[in-house]
Amino acid sequence: MLTSLQVITVMYTVGKVAQLAGVSVRTLHHYDSLGLVKPSERSAAGYRLYSMSDLERLQQVMFYKELGFGLRHILELMSCSTLDRRQEIISQRKQIEKRTLKLRAMLCLIDRTLRSLEEGNQMTPEEMFVVFGDFDPYQYEDEVRQRWGRKATYRESVRRTKSYNRKDWETIRDENDAIMEHILDVFDRGIDPHAPEAMDVAEEARLAIDRAFYPCSHAMHVLLSEGYVNDPRFRSFYDRKREGFAVWFAAAIGANANRIPAEE
Repeated sequence: MLTSLQVITVMYTVGKVAQLAGVSVRTLHHYDSLGLVKPSERSAAGYRLYSMSDLERLQQVMFYKELGFGLRHILELMSCSTLDRRQEIISQRKQIEKRTLKLRAMLCLIDRTLRSLEEGNQMTPEEMFVVFGDFDPYQYEDEVRQRWGRKATYRESVRRTKSYNRKDWETIRDENDAIMEHILDVFDRGIDPHAPEAMDVAEEARLAIDRAFYPCSHAMHVLLSEGYVNDPRFRSFYDRKREGFAVWFAAAIGANANRIPAEE
């Protein structure tokens, strides 16, 4: 019988680990030979036996692989004596989250491309390649997380958008197109960005985000607008519509926020 101080250590055979992880036994043998994931023990017959800590290391390796890291690079990363597994997993989560958002943006672009084919409309070159290359529309999310708790905002955005169907996305697209046309009309008429009419269209833009994706406070809207001006890629996107439009739009957003006496 076991005493109260004795603990059973569960060990897993290489075949069982291969089944759990969805990889081949040969892959696990390769990881062992590289020193990437070495089994803690061997059976009397010499077969590999893996502990829970071995499985934790394997999980981390597979996260890195899904992120596109090579095995040699992963080994270097995981050979650090000061490696903090929790911090590494947090870092991996951020990278996977960004990739997920990028893929969602690509899906939206694919749907838009299909619509253009079905409707016989020609997309502009900028529209065709907007999600490729180094352009990252999510680069300001870490700052938003620090100032407004972006994690909750992201969860809310996912909660809403995962239930949207094609008609919902088309409605959102049409609404955003109409709002942009309204904003450009105000800009084209030379309205000062601090004038009530300019502030009103900035408020329309804020409420569109608030309705479709996540609660967007005036302060958050101002932060987003800073990216329109300070990042050359965002600025180029808006200034392609009209020269000087990015600065004007950001100013209108700021003026709109300033006329609110109390922020929630």
